[in-house]
Amino acid sequence: MVEAYVPPVIITAIWAFIGIICPFFARGPNRGVTQCCIMLTAVTCWLFWLCCYLTQMNPLIGPKLSSNEIMIMAREWGNPIKDTMDVTV
Repeated sequence: MVEAYVPPVIITAIWAFIGIICPFFARGPNRGVTQCCIMLTAVTCWLFWLCCYLTQMNPLIGPKLSSNEIMIMAREWGNPIKDTMDVTV
């Protein structure tokens, strides 16, 4: 389970470095504006990455499958579903 925490920690550390340490290297007359831009860029990129990563971990919408495809998959995976459509009374 530890493997699941490695990518978020590494990416967060990279963007934290960019957002916290890199602004100290800014030079020039508009140093404050440059620092603010670097910090906002780091936060925005990290937040975008986090949203994409979490969306892939727990998708809200699954694939659309027909009942025939579900039956084939169940049969191939060893969980046959009896077709209730062919029942005669």
